[in-house]
Amino acid sequence: QVQLVESGGGLVQPGDSLRLSCAASGTSFSIYSMGWYRQAPGAQRELVATISTGGSTNYVDSEKGRFTISFDNAKNTVYLHMNSLKLEDTGIYYCNAKIGIGGVIFHYWGQGTQVTVSS
Repeated sequence: QVQLVESGGGLVQPGDSLRLSCAASGTSFSIYSMGWYRQAPGAQRELVATISTGGSTNYVDSEKGRFTISFDNAKNTVYLHMNSLKLEDTGIYYCNAKIGIGGVIFHYWGQGTQVTVSS
């Protein structure tokens, strides 16, 4: 079993920066990729960014240049650095991981961390 624990959300003002973290823990697993998804109030969950353990990244077009995803292999932790935050960035941010256990691929989700951008 693998657990994803997120942290770093909070209440910020427009233009501020924030860093989200998501640490994967468990036994005998291999991480293939991790990513961040956002669910705004009343909306569906949407992709923000993903990163493979090899370092390949993918961003939704609207966040390119403002958000940066990174991965620390030693800590099994993915980060989302968010700059120049806008009101529309408000939502619950969920961590996702594509993980291999015993040759089988699983997708795990974190519990979500709230980000509120408000003036």
